[in-house]
Amino acid sequence: MESIPHKHHVVFLLLLLFPSPLVFCQLDYKFYQYTCPNLTNIVRYGVLSAIANDTRIAASLLRLHFHDCFVNGCDGSLLLDDTNTFKGEKNALPNRNSVRGYEVIDTIKSSLEKVCPSTVSCADIVTLVAREAVYLTGGQFWLVPLGRRDGTTANETAANEQLPSPFESLENITAKFTSKNLDMKDVVVLSGAHTIGFAQCFTFKPRLFNFAGSGKSDPTLDPSLLENLQRVCPNQDDSDTKLAPLDPQTTNKFDNIYYRNLVNKSGLLQSDQALIGDNRTASLVDYYSKYPFLFLKDFGVSMVKMANIGVLTGQNGEIRKNCRRVN
Repeated sequence: MESIPHKHHVVFLLLLLFPSPLVFCQLDYKFYQYTCPNLTNIVRYGVLSAIANDTRIAASLLRLHFHDCFVNGCDGSLLLDDTNTFKGEKNALPNRNSVRGYEVIDTIKSSLEKVCPSTVSCADIVTLVAREAVYLTGGQFWLVPLGRRDGTTANETAANEQLPSPFESLENITAKFTSKNLDMKDVVVLSGAHTIGFAQCFTFKPRLFNFAGSGKSDPTLDPSLLENLQRVCPNQDDSDTKLAPLDPQTTNKFDNIYYRNLVNKSGLLQSDQALIGDNRTASLVDYYSKYPFLFLKDFGVSMVKMANIGVLTGQNGEIRKNCRRVN
């Protein structure tokens, strides 16, 4: 009878010595602990410097992560420039003249290449940069499992089709989230990223002058906000690319005021304001408007979920030396 547990010990020791290949393929909180121990500090310094230079960049870096993960998964495909073999995602309609922060990623990547060459993937950098952008503007810190590898191609068509648009119905936006294994709660929580940053006038101008083709403004929009926005974005084409803050109260602070704005009919984008008008999402909006700490905590949880979309690990993909091109 003594030999049975002994066999189990031998098997257990063999598993310890020769772990299954799956162990190497999963993301890990300590992935770079020995290969690039200063990773977090280098990324944080890079993001801090960028924000000191341009407060708007925090929101842009967060958005860049979102736009990367929703196409091909979180594999850094958005960072790739066009080549002879594929058209990249940078010129897709949701990204062109809109997504910013590529040079911040480049700067951080070149800093990392000096201390730990060919070690940290661009996909992991983008994920960490988004976390730091939130943390450095007042949000909560969360742990990020790492070990993503970089994709070797990009897809402009997929970017045009898969990225949610501010002109879409909540139904369509939710469908795009659920296709990525995110749920209705994630839709509400991740929309809270709009607590920082700006939107171009063309993304909400129909609400100001021609709501649903009525020739009138959106009746659900707070009158004083409407008046202010009509001044910022007059009803003429040359105002399309002007900017308005998504949260005029605390524009550069990551907090829960976004949800209070929705409760007060002061959401800038129609797709955001729709969250308070739908009985499946309204109670969550109300909840986060009252409990800032719980929003910040849940935001980290949903960001980790999003950062797991379609990741490449193990022998898949590569570690790019330059985030703009395949090795």
